[in-house]
Amino acid sequence: MNRNFQPFLASPHTGASPPYDVLKEEHEVMMLGASQSSAPLRTTVVNIQTETVVPDHIVWSLFNTLFLNTFCLGFVAFAYSVKSRDRKMVGDVIGAQSYASTAKCLNIWALILGIFGIIGVIVAAIVFGITQVS
Repeated sequence: MNRNFQPFLASPHTGASPPYDVLKEEHEVMMLGASQSSAPLRTTVVNIQTETVVPDHIVWSLFNTLFLNTFCLGFVAFAYSVKSRDRKMVGDVIGAQSYASTAKCLNIWALILGIFGIIGVIVAAIVFGITQVS
């Protein structure tokens, strides 16, 4: 413990102010946050790799396989989704992205063709229903 105490502000009874060098040094310490020791600072840098998220579209492929399996596109999309998930588990991000992109394209086509098929069936039912009544 340091027994030499220097007040930061002079008391009104003494009439003396602290020397300029002391004020300047305390200001630098306060503003810069410099440490009291003269030892060099050591820094450590930790690089953390974030995992790349690759969507495998497996739920969408399963939906298209069960409900809109036009020309078996839903089943093929499901197979590519499983391949994408396998590549992701192995660590092959490029392969996983390639299979996921193919699965997405097949899912889009299965959905579009499935919607057109449903609309076609509804229109055909309406047209044949109207002709049956007349």
